[in-house]
Order: sequence, then structure tokens, then C-alpha cells
Amino acid sequence: MKKLFILTVFIFSFFIFNFLAGCSYTKMASRSETIHYPWQQFVMGADLSYVNEIEDTGGKYYSESKAVDPFLIFSDNGCNNVRVRLWHNPTWKKDVTGGKMYSDLADAEKSIRRAKQAGMSVNLNLHYSDDWADPNKQAIPAAWEGLSLDVLKDSVYNYTLSILNYLHVKNLVPEMIQIGNENNNGMLWPVGKVEWNMPENWNNFGDLINSGIRAVRDFSKTSRIKPQVIIHVAQLQYAHQWTENITKLGGVNDYDILGLSHYYKWSTVHSMKDVGDTIQLLVNKYGKKVMVVETAFPWTFENSDSYNNLFGDAKELIGYEASIPAQLEYMKNLTQTIISAGGDGIMYWEPAWITSPMKDRWGSGSSWENAALFDFKGNVLPAIKFMGLQYKF
Repeated sequence: MKKLFILTVFIFSFFIFNFLAGCSYTKMASRSETIHYPWQQFVMGADLSYVNEIEDTGGKYYSESKAVDPFLIFSDNGCNNVRVRLWHNPTWKKDVTGGKMYSDLADAEKSIRRAKQAGMSVNLNLHYSDDWADPNKQAIPAAWEGLSLDVLKDSVYNYTLSILNYLHVKNLVPEMIQIGNENNNGMLWPVGKVEWNMPENWNNFGDLINSGIRAVRDFSKTSRIKPQVIIHVAQLQYAHQWTENITKLGGVNDYDILGLSHYYKWSTVHSMKDVGDTIQLLVNKYGKKVMVVETAFPWTFENSDSYNNLFGDAKELIGYEASIPAQLEYMKNLTQTIISAGGDGIMYWEPAWITSPMKDRWGSGSSWENAALFDFKGNVLPAIKFMGLQYKF
């Protein structure tokens, strides 16, 4: 009877040990399930331009209750590209921050170094402005005001080349470079101003874009890393006509990637089918890589600070809700849609813009906190895992 008892205890202990070992292995395996796609296969990107400023003002990021480097947490979860914003000479930031400048060359250099040290490639986003450049504003840098088209073309060329040469010396050459940001209505206003659906002045705009591209190509002749050139239009409903105009009226053809912004809030192209059809049309018609270089999705409509959030109305999310599970589901579906349509990448805009004492022109905190990939306490959210999921290519 005693032998039978000992044998029973041994068998029971054996199964308990293997069960616990299996649980431990499962936990480890779940961590290793993150797929790290090479950026050359498909770009899984994040714009982390605000991180330095947020951290300088006391913002912190957490994973499993431990403080983490946000660049490393993105890399660990499958991110293979960091988008970095660069303004020409943003002295206005000093008035907001109490003397510090951000999104200038020194700040961009710091972000690029952090990205590369974390094993990620870089998309350097040149705004060609001292301030935000988007469809509603493309202010010419103060240093270039009043210049003729010909002199402005030289300025774009020399500035672009000087940035790349500087980064080359630092061993920080970006793998991609955007010649402008959300240029629906041109760049460097008024000289390069256009309307996306009107034929006038596209030759000026095209000349300016081509000057930046030419600088990249000349730099690449002697560089080991040859940055891929991105041109950028906001919202899919404008993409086809804009690309027709920039190609045929502007004479811009020597680019590698057509970059798109796609935000549910501002888009009229909502269903995944329509998104896929639009991207497939662009891929097939223009023979270029197509990437969504800006996107985001909210996980709540609540606020944690007094800065009004840009995503704030359930009417903006047809077919989806603002929740933690829905944020992951949407990003997963959008990524697969882009892949299935022949696209080459997706980049999440400012997923680390958490609430903090950071100030900008319009408020203190974050107007993007409910669309970040971190919660209101800085804890990483499940949606960050969309970059490392298994997709069908």
C-alpha cells in the first residue's frame, strides 16, 4: 500500500511538473511569437517624433509595470521603421518650451540614433517649413521668404543635400526620406502652391519636389545607404487625382514610394474593400511602392487632460467602436488590407504621444492620447502588437 502511495505521488508530481513547465514554455513562446518582418519586405513603422520632448517634460512609458525605452518597446513588438519629423528652423518652439527646440536637426539626430540603436530603419520626414506642413498650410521657411523659383529650387537642393551629408558623417543616413509632408496643395507657399484638383502651378511645385529628389540621388551616388524617396498626399480620396497631377503636370517621376495618410476621421474611403481597391489602383497604375505613412485609431473617447482630443466622436468610426480590442482589430485589418492590395508598408502616427506636461501651440498634454498605443498612465496597449502579427503575403 505504501509503495502504491509513493508511486501515485511520483506520477502526480511528474504531471504537475510538466504542466507547470508547459505553462512556462507557453508564456515564453507567446513572447517569441512576435514576427520581425524585414523593412525591405514590409514596413511596420511608427512616427516617434514627439518622444524626446515628452520624456524631457517627465512623460514615462511602461510595459508590465516596468519603465521602458519607447524605442525599444516598439522594436520588441515588430516595429522596423521610425518616422522622424524635421522642420527647417523652428525657433517658435522656444517660446512654447521655455527655451528648447524640438524637431530641429539636433532633435531629429537624437531620434534617428535611438531608432538605429534599437535596430530599426528610419524615414526622415522633411517638411521644408519652420512649422507644421499639411494640406492647409505649407509656410515657406523664414530664411527663404521672397526667393524666386530658381533660387528656391537651389535652396531645396542644397538644404536636402546638406542634411544627408551631415547625417552621413554621423553614420545616421536614413533608409527613406520624405520630400515634403501631406503636399495635397503643394509646398513652399506661395511659389509652389497648387490645388489638388486644379491644373495651375503644378510645374512650379514639381520643380521644387524634383530639386529635393535630385539632391537625394546625387547623395546616393557615394553613399552605402541609398535613401528611398517618398512623396506624400493626405487621404485616399485625393490620392489618384493628386498623383496624376504631380506626375503629368509636375513632371515628378523619379520617386520610389507614394506615401498616403489614411485617417478614418477625415477620410471618405472607409471600408477595407475601398481602401484596398484604392491602393491596388495606385500600385498598378503608377508602378511605385505604396505605403500608408500616417494612420491611427482611438481606443477610447475619454480624456485624461484638458487638451481636447482630435478623435472625439463615435460618428467618425463607421463599423468600429473606440475600444482597446477594436484598436488592435482595426490596425490588424488595415495592415492585411494594405498587404493584400500590393502595398509595401504602414506607419502609425505619433503612437507614443501620451499625456504629459509637454506643451504645444494649442494646449498642454496630448490631443492624441486616446489614439496612442499607450493608455493614460503610459502603459503599452495590446494594439502595439499589430506590427508583429502573422499576415498573409
